[in-house]
Amino acid sequence: MTQVHPTAILSPQTELDTDVVIGPYVVTRGHVRLGQGCRVDSHAVLGSEHGRLEMGEGNYVHSGAVVGGAPQDLKYNEEPTSLIVGGNNIFRECVTVNIGTESGGGVTRIGNNNLLMAYVHVAHDCELGNHIVVANTTNFAGHVKVEDHVRIGGVCSFNQFITIGRYSYIAGDSAVNKDILPFTIAQGKYAVSRATNKIGLERAGFSKSEIENIHRAVRFVLMGERTKEEFLEKILEDCEPSDSISHLLQFIRNSTRGIAK
Repeated sequence: MTQVHPTAILSPQTELDTDVVIGPYVVTRGHVRLGQGCRVDSHAVLGSEHGRLEMGEGNYVHSGAVVGGAPQDLKYNEEPTSLIVGGNNIFRECVTVNIGTESGGGVTRIGNNNLLMAYVHVAHDCELGNHIVVANTTNFAGHVKVEDHVRIGGVCSFNQFITIGRYSYIAGDSAVNKDILPFTIAQGKYAVSRATNKIGLERAGFSKSEIENIHRAVRFVLMGERTKEEFLEKILEDCEPSDSISHLLQFIRNSTRGIAK
């Protein structure tokens, strides 16, 4: 049964599915839709006057979070843009997530089963995938893409228009201004990929042979003075074909900001 605390203030456009729990002093603004089993703790603010927030099932928004607020972009002129959130995400205390901008495609997206710890900021037009963990006080500028199964330490900063590759690990207190290669550990100011994320891949269930295959490909990129064309050719020649290798090759080919190495 859905429960709404009597002190909550919900906009007329708010839609609540079954078993939603709205705590004390929660405020919703504009078009807000919460899926089945969502929980919103006290003093959280959802949505904005001109935007649309859609959240799937089982999300948990903790106290003081502001999810679906207007972009911090001077070009934003109250266009009707959106934040689309999947299911089973956790937004801890004072997390802020902004809706998209018209010039950036109009949508900020967050997938499923993610944990954003306290004071994380996700700016307009970002795209976060699935099974991501982001530690406290990390900030994403606009238009950042984070692929699936990424782990990010606390107090990290991410420049606009960069991509963080799947199964990568970003060490705490890093500043990232280029694309982070999938399956790697990155660290520094500015961060560079320093090694294959072998422990993370092992924990994720990758076979030993595939981890070594990925490691071989990563070394071709990070070690030596090869050009992009040269290390792509080495990966094709010396690594066993697999979904991971295909993704790595495609990631490198699609990089516009350059690989952090």
